Amino acid sequence: MATEIELKLQLDPKTAKALQSHPLLAQIPGQKLKLLNTYYDTPTLALHAQRVAMRFRKKGWAWLLTVKSAEPASGGLAMRSEWECPATPGVFNFSHVDNQNLRALLEKATPDLAPVFTTDFRRQTWQIPLNESLIELALDQGKIESQGKNIPICEIELELIHGNISDIFALTRQLQKAFDLHPAIASKAERGYKLFTGQAPTPFRSKPSPLTVDQTPVEAFRSIALSCLEHFQRNEQGLRESSDPEYIHQARVALRRLRSAIKLFTPVLPQDFVTAYGETWRTLASALGDARNWDVFLDETLPPIRAAFPNHSNIKHLHQEGIRHARRSRKAIKNLLAMAEYPKLITEFTAAIFALNDMQNLHLNEFAKNQITRHVRKAKKLAERHAELEAEERHKMRIYFKRLRYCLEFFTPLLPKRNLRPYLAALNQLQNELGHINDLITAETLIGEALGKHKSDLANGWIAGRHALLIAALPDTLETWLKQKGAW
Repeated sequence: MATEIELKLQLDPKTAKALQSHPLLAQIPGQKLKLLNTYYDTPTLALHAQRVAMRFRKKGWAWLLTVKSAEPASGGLAMRSEWECPATPGVFNFSHVDNQNLRALLEKATPDLAPVFTTDFRRQTWQIPLNESLIELALDQGKIESQGKNIPICEIELELIHGNISDIFALTRQLQKAFDLHPAIASKAERGYKLFTGQAPTPFRSKPSPLTVDQTPVEAFRSIALSCLEHFQRNEQGLRESSDPEYIHQARVALRRLRSAIKLFTPVLPQDFVTAYGETWRTLASALGDARNWDVFLDETLPPIRAAFPNHSNIKHLHQEGIRHARRSRKAIKNLLAMAEYPKLITEFTAAIFALNDMQNLHLNEFAKNQITRHVRKAKKLAERHAELEAEERHKMRIYFKRLRYCLEFFTPLLPKRNLRPYLAALNQLQNELGHINDLITAETLIGEALGKHKSDLANGWIAGRHALLIAALPDTLETWLKQKGAW
């Protein structure tokens, strides 16, 4: 078994042509190959369900059978286990797969294996020495085909032949200085499966926490940060191309979780990392927050007011202005993603995550317990005074509860499950109510932005009444949470 470490970068055909004259490649002899790959799976896509890809590859005159695990990529960097050997097309022999569970899965599926899609592309490769590493740069151009449909391939793969992961990022930096290269996380196999199934793009939600008990705190942070980055990147296309507000919501959640993780793990992270990346995402997060606020206002807060007063000119005007502001906020997000600095940020942040070293000899369970206790104490201190809280303190309490929820979700694999579920249920209910209260406060600000010097006593009065009802119901929910037994 080999471990494939590669970074994938998207580019357009014009950039692909110019790439070949870059000084890094000009003095290195390149090779050209025609690669035809046919991917196999069962009718129920049993291999895909287990994140396994299996293909026959025609490389020149030779045929290879390849099996890959499909660990998720973040920041364009993927680490996959790979098994490859000479083969005869259509003859399924998995004796070279030394992972017994994977081999059993493949052999069980063998009678039902059939072609699902092909990738047909030309590859140009260069072997680039950099520091103590050797990196293969592969430029792939062609197409993925399935059932009469096809999508283009135009991408770079940087594979670490030997050496240090940091040198892949160093090479990427040099290339990004000259070309518009965007870190990508969807493999050819992933795109092929989507083409085969006809699966339409959908908003991507966060995955369960990837932590394991044997990790150090820094290793745990790396896993969480890469998971958050994947969460954001998989919603990126939707931010650019779709009007579905859920893409904005999920991208915003991804960055909130990421920024919360940096705060949570600050005690074990280098100060220069925290300083550099603790606020780096603020501009993009702020733009997503603005767009999300307008979506919530138009989709949740304003509709019952419009339904009650369908012909009121002031409410109609408010709705029209809200749509205009929402469109402007979406455009602001697209403009940020189109900036040359954005793909470089993804590269630099991913590189910084992989460069982190353990600074303290601290067990992850001990670190998790300390951090959870600290977050609970801060939230509880305000919750016990809820009857006397002003709006600003209530807002601070909401933020504390949100950070506590992210903290518990991150550390879930380490916690006993018996008390965790009811505790999280009470916490989520509380956070939802505080979120609705915050939405109404935000709505008052948005009305001011939309109408300017013009007022809407009707809308503000409706919101004030709803706000008062939610505030009155809050003490019971707080008491329910305060009675919960900690799950740690």
